[in-house]
Amino acid sequence: MTTEKLYLTDIQAAYKTRFNGKIVGVEENKIILDRSLFYPIGGGQNWDLGYLEGDNGKVAVTEVRGRDSIEHHVEPNHQFSVGDEIVGSIDWERRYSHMKMHTAQHVMSGLAYEIFNGARTVGNQIHATHSRIDFNPISFTEEMLETLSTRANELTKQSIIVDDGIMTRDEINSIMPPDRTNMNLLPKSVRDLRVVRIGDDIDLCPCAGTHVSNLAEIGSVNIIGKKSKGKGTQRITYELSPSNNILEQDSRII
Repeated sequence: MTTEKLYLTDIQAAYKTRFNGKIVGVEENKIILDRSLFYPIGGGQNWDLGYLEGDNGKVAVTEVRGRDSIEHHVEPNHQFSVGDEIVGSIDWERRYSHMKMHTAQHVMSGLAYEIFNGARTVGNQIHATHSRIDFNPISFTEEMLETLSTRANELTKQSIIVDDGIMTRDEINSIMPPDRTNMNLLPKSVRDLRVVRIGDDIDLCPCAGTHVSNLAEIGSVNIIGKKSKGKGTQRITYELSPSNNILEQDSRII
């Protein structure tokens, strides 16, 4: 059973918060739908929260996991059954925070590679209140961190478009170095990849996460800490200050 991932339809799909679906699988506290807007944990990004509601009640979604079949974790005493029609709703505040955080991560990863001699992003964790990125090889000084945040904020003050699309591995490699996009971490069997593009040449990276459609939505990037993770790897932690350029959720049911 494969769940149709509605949040991947296009970059604007991340702004949608309500959808119709049908239950195709139930296992105690796990509900599988034929289609879903809920983002499952993956790619360093945390899961969405929200609700499933139908004729047999309303339950909170507390965790979302899976790749092909998306499992929506709920309380085990729910009354839902296979075949039930539901309306799902996403916690917009959490989703939008993840969108801004994840797009900011792409900005800083692209800048770090450009400014600091090809420093690669080797890990990241996207949360609603703060996030982190692991870089290698690098040893950040305070001046370097100041440079990174300043350059990032120069970009987030501009109305730069963020878009997505499908490209082949060869097409991506012709634009960005394979070590910048961590192409070696992606299964070689996967030829067509969903990519997120920022502006004309700021960043291009395979990614299945949710993102804002304009850098001006992010606000200011504030680096609040760094930590050595050994073997030339350093972790930076950042948070975001609010922006006045906000796009509202699309609450129409899809």
